[in-house]
Amino acid sequence: MPDLADLPLSILDLAVIRHGESAGQAFEACVAIAQRAEARGYRRVWYAEHHNMASIGSSATAVLIAHVAAHTSTIRLGAGGIMLPNHSPLVIAEQFGTLEALHPGRIDLGLGRAPGTDQVTWRAMRRDPAASERFPQDVQELQGYLGEASLVPGVEAVPGKGTHVPITILGSSLFGARLAAILGLPYGFASHFAPQALRQAVAIYRHEFQPSAQLAEPYVLAAANVVAADTAEDAARQHLQVLRSRVARFVARGRRLTDDEADQVLASPQGQQVADMMRHTAVGTAMEVREQLESFALHADADELILVHAARSLEERLRSLDLVADVAGLPGDR
Repeated sequence: MPDLADLPLSILDLAVIRHGESAGQAFEACVAIAQRAEARGYRRVWYAEHHNMASIGSSATAVLIAHVAAHTSTIRLGAGGIMLPNHSPLVIAEQFGTLEALHPGRIDLGLGRAPGTDQVTWRAMRRDPAASERFPQDVQELQGYLGEASLVPGVEAVPGKGTHVPITILGSSLFGARLAAILGLPYGFASHFAPQALRQAVAIYRHEFQPSAQLAEPYVLAAANVVAADTAEDAARQHLQVLRSRVARFVARGRRLTDDEADQVLASPQGQQVADMMRHTAVGTAMEVREQLESFALHADADELILVHAARSLEERLRSLDLVADVAGLPGDR
């Protein structure tokens, strides 16, 4: 069984915009979470690209990273991830080259193949439907821009060239696992909401991994939701709130539901499907969460855990963050 104290821990912050809150308030919460994570010894914080989602504010991912980086000093910050088919590899190299120039040694770049939104929004972004098919080539083009030798004659990323911003392939499918293995890159699995192929993808990645200039051995990051509280009862209450909010988002399409209505949806086949998306969730007291995360790390064969502190209020998320840091023996201070 892995020991949580031996595993690097990072955080995925979805920049959640709560009902009645502004995007500005969500970004203030992002800064508070990153500052606490830095103080407590977490390795990094990730921010994910999503579009046209009323409850997630990290659509301009590089801009948000710049803001949080300016309010922290040591913690690594990354895109978890940039949906590369939505962008030109050159522009992403310039954006993350700029971030690396401003905050040396603190920037990570996770890349995904999904659009991060629905088809209508994707068309509104003026994207090419075939862009996802070019993902492997676009990753390599991006690597060239961030390295010493561009693959496009006469075109260089300024800033970007020579920064060697570390790239991680993110996904929830076997395709991403194989690509990460072939390119010799770290692989992050989105098991916090798409757990089905986790073990198969990780096994393929480890078996097919080829060393690269960036990485000598395979490195797996696996994501899990966490609801840690001072009592098991409070953790269970918070977890139920999280499930209710998820069914409102995914089943009721954002329509506000009463608790009774949300519970009825949760009991339905659609609601159970949403709950199963979150099967990798550690809920309970600090020690209970530690045991669950260690079991998850074993199940996922993970080298690093990405934790989504899923409670609805900022205060509850910060407390969950602290409790996990305590039982993991992270080196930071309160």
